[in-house]
Amino acid sequence: MTDLTSLTITEARAGLDQKEFSAVELTKAHLKRLDETRDLNAFITETPDLALSGAENADARLAAGNAGIMEGIPIGIKDLFCTRGVKTTAASKILDDFKPPYESTVTQNLWNRGAVMLGKMNMDEFAMGSANLNSAYGPVKNPWHVRGEDKDYVPGGSSGGSAAAVAAGSVMAATGTDTGGSIRQPAAFCGLVGVKPTYGLCSRWGIMAFASSLDQAGPMTKTVRDSAIMLEAMAGHDPKDATSATVEIPSYKDLLKGDVKGLKIGIPKEYQVGGLDAEIEALWQETITWFKENGAEIIDISLPHSKYALPTYYILAPAEASSNLARYDGVRYGHRADDPKDLTELYEKTRGEGFGEEVKRRIMTGTYVLSAGYYDAYFVKALKVRRLICNDFAEAYKKVDLILTPTTPTAAFAIGEEPKDPIAMYMNDILTVTANIAGLPSMSIPAGSSSKGLPLGMQLTAPAFQETQMLDAGLFLETAAGFATKTQEIRSAS
Repeated sequence: MTDLTSLTITEARAGLDQKEFSAVELTKAHLKRLDETRDLNAFITETPDLALSGAENADARLAAGNAGIMEGIPIGIKDLFCTRGVKTTAASKILDDFKPPYESTVTQNLWNRGAVMLGKMNMDEFAMGSANLNSAYGPVKNPWHVRGEDKDYVPGGSSGGSAAAVAAGSVMAATGTDTGGSIRQPAAFCGLVGVKPTYGLCSRWGIMAFASSLDQAGPMTKTVRDSAIMLEAMAGHDPKDATSATVEIPSYKDLLKGDVKGLKIGIPKEYQVGGLDAEIEALWQETITWFKENGAEIIDISLPHSKYALPTYYILAPAEASSNLARYDGVRYGHRADDPKDLTELYEKTRGEGFGEEVKRRIMTGTYVLSAGYYDAYFVKALKVRRLICNDFAEAYKKVDLILTPTTPTAAFAIGEEPKDPIAMYMNDILTVTANIAGLPSMSIPAGSSSKGLPLGMQLTAPAFQETQMLDAGLFLETAAGFATKTQEIRSAS
């Protein structure tokens, strides 16, 4: 039998339909792989019993001829999504024993379409981080290694557990959330496809909020076609989410052709930022050539206010986090400090013990920019800059269909060699935050390798709700790069 953990969703669904193997066999193969790769620390909570029960139900639906588009597919769920009766921690001590009595809309959509949960994935605490080093449950390791080196590399963050598990083959796909690049950046570091949909395409109900105007759920998969399948399963209007979009969700996979002839591709001059690795710059130029040689028109554009995107993001996101995380106070659920002398000490000790350093840093920053005397100087000004960034994109999309940039300024870095200055670490998000600020769909596609053999990602960003066109161009880029085939060889040897 084929190594079931090397299959894509597309291949697995075909195999299940043709009865080459069962959903139970597929799930057991991934549970075995999970056991073999446990040292990656990609999971916070494993749910093998739920997985096997779900696989049995999937086999029954396959036999009855009423299978969903994700039927029998073993996936991981980022531990930011509430899952009924299954521990959901946001990788924080403050929620160490929290078991939600309800299911997030996105995960319910996946279960309704037949997906099988293998467990809850490790992440940066409350999605705050770019390397998955901020988890209360320890760092996640990237399954990619550099030959001849005895180093572990970061998988990126905050969806690092999701990315590492998919890259290692212990799950077939995983959910992530993207507030400033937390799907796309780890996808680039781990050689995966990561899609951040248009804000509102996937419901935020039941996802623990970091920054409500920026957070968006999306798929992390081995291929573009798999992302198209999973996005269709995840998306849809939700009356429980006031920001949920009322748009029709097409069958994205059926619309994929990989044809870019006549497409207008924008290249923003402002994304040639300082610190952009020379190998990534060269790969960017190579991908531009691929598009040009296949009939796309390359157009130089300007996004003049994008240079302010990172400071704007790190005002708005901490401000919203300061408000959202105020609910974790030890009164209703989650960690509660022992023997406080009064209510004030209960709050102080609970939050002091429960939150990690990065979360505390962002709460304090957010509280500061929202405080009297600084609200207008920082928060209101950041909102104005956000509008200017949105206007830049609107002007650009009058000339182009998509925007092509690198996903990250560098390849993955080794654990222990990460920037020690938090501001330097924040620079990992410099190429991704603009899409969140403007609420636009954006995706990372693995397009090449560094001289050390580490994956490098390219990013496509589209106008709002133009996921179909973005995925189609992503399929072309994936095919031109031929990277998915290469990663399978490396994963199976890892």
